[in-house]
Amino acid sequence: MTAPTTTADAPDETAVADDGARRSVRRFGTLALAAAVVVGLLLGYAGGLLTPQLTRPGDSSAEAGFARDMTSHHAQAISMGLIAFQRGTDPEVRQMGVDIATGQQGEIGTMQTWLRSWGLDPAGSDPVMAWMPDGAKLVKNGLMPGMATPQEMAALESAQGRELDVMFLRMMIRHHLGGVHMIDGILDASDDPEVTRVAQTMKNTQQTDLANLQAALTRLGG
Repeated sequence: MTAPTTTADAPDETAVADDGARRSVRRFGTLALAAAVVVGLLLGYAGGLLTPQLTRPGDSSAEAGFARDMTSHHAQAISMGLIAFQRGTDPEVRQMGVDIATGQQGEIGTMQTWLRSWGLDPAGSDPVMAWMPDGAKLVKNGLMPGMATPQEMAALESAQGRELDVMFLRMMIRHHLGGVHMIDGILDASDDPEVTRVAQTMKNTQQTDLANLQAALTRLGG
């Protein structure tokens, strides 16, 4: 008699095939996930390298215009401060003069560093104050807000004694008020964290200067 064929212990070919397919899918899924992670990392790395290039301020940006114009604005304040320091007679006036000159020279260095890091020239082709809404209306005879005329600078250079002290205080108060107005302009226009941080520090410093300048002017009876 022929013994019956038993298939209970034989492997199920369909099950084996399905299991192999599942393992292949899992292997493929793992590889695909790993590849996606690597691609994602590479894209993120590339994005980190490219983002500063793509988002840095351009030649006609408010940030570049502010850096260029405020450099020129500060340069005149430095000249005024040095005149007060070198030839003023009131000790407080002389100290304020040198403090303003040195402080604003440092800020010029910061703004010029911005321009270099953005790949921009120190001088742009846009008109003065073009970066600020209605900025052209604020320019008088080619001068930005608060700036002294050549005649006023010549008068300050030739002044002596108390007249020089009082003239410096009055001119610097007006100069700082114009500067604060320009700083408010960039604070409204820019979302660059470094630019707004430095601009806010400039504003705080100039507002403190204004209080001291006004107090000294009152003390001198100006």
